[in-house]
Amino acid sequence: MNNEQILEIAMAQSACDSHCHVRDFCAAENKVVISAPDPRARRYLKLPFLCDLTSYGSNIVASVSEPLLPVVREYIERYPLEHCFETPNLHVFMEKLRPFGCNVCWMAEYFLPDVERMLPRSCDYETRLLAPEDFAEYYEPEWRNALSDNRRQDDRLAVGAYEDGRLIGLAGCSADCERMWQIGVDVLPEYRRRGVAAAVTSQLAVACLERGIVPFYCCAWSNLKSVGNALKSGFRPGWIQLTVMPDEWIARMNHQ
Repeated sequence: MNNEQILEIAMAQSACDSHCHVRDFCAAENKVVISAPDPRARRYLKLPFLCDLTSYGSNIVASVSEPLLPVVREYIERYPLEHCFETPNLHVFMEKLRPFGCNVCWMAEYFLPDVERMLPRSCDYETRLLAPEDFAEYYEPEWRNALSDNRRQDDRLAVGAYEDGRLIGLAGCSADCERMWQIGVDVLPEYRRRGVAAAVTSQLAVACLERGIVPFYCCAWSNLKSVGNALKSGFRPGWIQLTVMPDEWIARMNHQ
């Protein structure tokens, strides 16, 4: 796969998630569509969306519920693309959402592999490629980003870093959809800043590509450590996404 093919696969997946056409992400103007479930969508998404704003850089595709359609359309047409995802303009949007019992919840940046830069990196520790039976014992709190405890059946592959047989870093990927697997990574605090995260992340990404799967990486754009790991591991910015959730959902998250 080359970078163009990878981008096409990612956009096709976003089209399933957003219930739109692939070409919508490349249009010069913003698009607003009504959200609907799709069996091909990423498995962890809560569909239909109340409101989800996705951009690959050309425009915004808003996938929304019908009651929010006029609010969302007014907002994304009022401000330039880049300002729709940042304060102070987001405060305007959030105030408009309050009467509907929902608000902005998720704000994330997604990264795609750059095949011209992506190479398996090394570190000062032993690394191993792991199948599900090899990482079954690692569903513990310290590996909650690398492995999905509530969706174990989707965890397909991992790379672990070891010191004297002890796991010190782990990158895992979940089959969130047919052609794209999401990578998450954890490193024990005392082993951070030693190149472990980039080693296990890049090795796992290369293993995915060798299997014909597009690995992708997600983090909040304020998480500089995670963004740095994505770039160091050979990923490049792919798309950004903002998702609205019910107020009660957000409240539960804040009280966990």
